[in-house]
Order: sequence, then structure tokens, then C-alpha cells
Amino acid sequence: YTMQFYLIRHGQSQNNAWEGTGQRVADPPLTEIGHQQAQLVGAYLRDAEQVAGYGYAFDELYCSAHLRTLQTTAPIAQSLEMTPAIWLDVHEESGIFLDEGDGPVGHSGMTRSEIEAQFPGYVIPEEVTDDGWWNRPKETHAEMAVRAKRVAKTILSWDLDADKQIAIVSHGAFANALVQALAGIEITKMVYFGHYNTGISRFDFIDGVIFPRYLNRVEHLTPDLRT
Repeated sequence: YTMQFYLIRHGQSQNNAWEGTGQRVADPPLTEIGHQQAQLVGAYLRDAEQVAGYGYAFDELYCSAHLRTLQTTAPIAQSLEMTPAIWLDVHEESGIFLDEGDGPVGHSGMTRSEIEAQFPGYVIPEEVTDDGWWNRPKETHAEMAVRAKRVAKTILSWDLDADKQIAIVSHGAFANALVQALAGIEITKMVYFGHYNTGISRFDFIDGVIFPRYLNRVEHLTPDLRT
């Protein structure tokens, strides 16, 4: 038996599209392209199992509490007829913040009521309240590295001999750090495991050994949608 772990980046967000233009928002939604990517990855994850006879029959589906990952997860959950759960620790580096002139200021993120209204059925942890889920200073890179190691440790504490497939919809910078943590290397800015929007990476756990099967698979996207 093999546990398969899948890491999926969210679709293109407004901040991805507007990077460097001064139009950054604290918790950006998907762009039109991002929604297209999310629909395509959802359909791919559904249909690839039928074509290949194995693969994307996830047993558990997690996502961060950022709006862009919640939006990306929706068509995946619908395609696979799954109930997604929010895992706060897989959020993007820095958390929720805006630079308001005197430096970065932490923002709340979506409230529990907002998530319930926009994403009915998602499993929401108790830490998400009607005050939001962030409400603290901008996270540093060092703090993100500690968090990525914590998530990797949690994954490695699962029953790795179970015949299960588990997927997390997360973020580019955090996905890079998590891949480094799973590989057992020191998290460094000198190495970057990049993911296109909705890129998929897969890791198999066999007899205590981690097998990276592929990184950043985007065959579900046409070249013009690879952002």
C-alpha cells in the first residue's frame, strides 16, 4: 500500500496578475483566468482517474483559508464530490497583510460567516471566527520555514502505509518550502520549486521512503493559461 500526497497551487489571483503595479490587495480573489484554471484542474482531476484507471480519487482534500484557495478548491471538490477542509497552517508566506505606507499591516482574512456564506459545506476549524483568522503581523520567511517543517512533520505522522490519496490546495512560496521540508533539506531561498497556477505535484510514501513522482504538472492547461 502507498499513501499518495498531492500538492496543488491555487489559480491566478489578482495579486499574481497585478504584481508590481501597486494594486495589491490583502486577500485577492481569482482572476477570470484563475477561475478558468480552477475549472480545468477540477475537470482534469475527475477525468484523469477514468482515463488512467487510477490516480485522482482523493480521500481527503484540504485548502488554506485564503480566498484564492477556497475559490480554487470549489470546482475540485465539486468534480470529485468531496467535502474540503480548511487547514490554516498551509497559508501563503506572510499571511494576510497590506503595506499601508508605514510598513506591512496585518489584516483579518475572511471571517467564519463569510466563508460559510460563500463556501457552504467546507469544514472550518474553530480558530476561524467572526474576527477572521489572521489578525497578526506579517509573517517572516524564517517563521514560514518553521511552519513548513511543522506541516511536513504532520504529513509524516500520518499512516503512511495506508492506501490513501490526500491533496492540499496551497500557494507558491509555501509549496516551495514544503517540498524542501519533505525532501529533508534546509529551507533556503537559493532553491525554488516553482508551481504554475494550479500546478500539481505528487509524492508517494513507500516503506518509509518519499518518492517525488512529479512536480508542477500542468497538462490540464493550454499554453496560454500557464501563468
